[in-house]
Amino acid sequence: MGVLYDYFRVVDDAAAIGLMADLDGGPVVVSGGRPGVDAIDLKGIEPAVTLGKLVGFVRGLAWSTDLIEQRLIWSGGDEGPWLIALDDATRDTLASITAAQSPELSARWGQIEELAWGEPLPPDELLPVIEEISALAHRAQAAGHHLYCWCCL
Repeated sequence: MGVLYDYFRVVDDAAAIGLMADLDGGPVVVSGGRPGVDAIDLKGIEPAVTLGKLVGFVRGLAWSTDLIEQRLIWSGGDEGPWLIALDDATRDTLASITAAQSPELSARWGQIEELAWGEPLPPDELLPVIEEISALAHRAQAAGHHLYCWCCL
C-alpha cells in the first residue's frame, strides 16, 4: 500500500484547514466527487520530489529540495493525514504548461526513478496526469486560489 495524494484548490489556508474539519481529515477525492471541491487524485505523486521534478523540467532547472516551497499547515497526528500548502510559483509553473509541451514533459517525467521503477514509462503515459495537474493549477490561478496537497499513509 502506498501513500495517497490528493491535490486541490481553495482560497486560503483557513479554507483548506476548514475542509479538513468538514471531511474529518479527508480524503479530499472520493468516488463521485464532492460538491464544491475541485480536487484530483494523484496516487504516488508527492510534491517535493516527484512533482518537483516536473516543475524543474518546465522551468528548465535541475531538481533540488527547495524547488517547490511547501508548508505543513495541518496534521491529523503522527501517522497522518497531513495537509501541505504549495507555493504560488509552483501553481503558476504548472498552470503554464501548454499542450505543445506536454508530450516532451511526459516522456522526460516518465524516466525519473520515482515513476519508472526500473524502466522508463511509455512516452505518453503521463500525459493525462500532466493535463490534470496543469488544468487544476490553471483553475486555481484564474480564481486566485492556492494549491494544496492532502496526503495519507
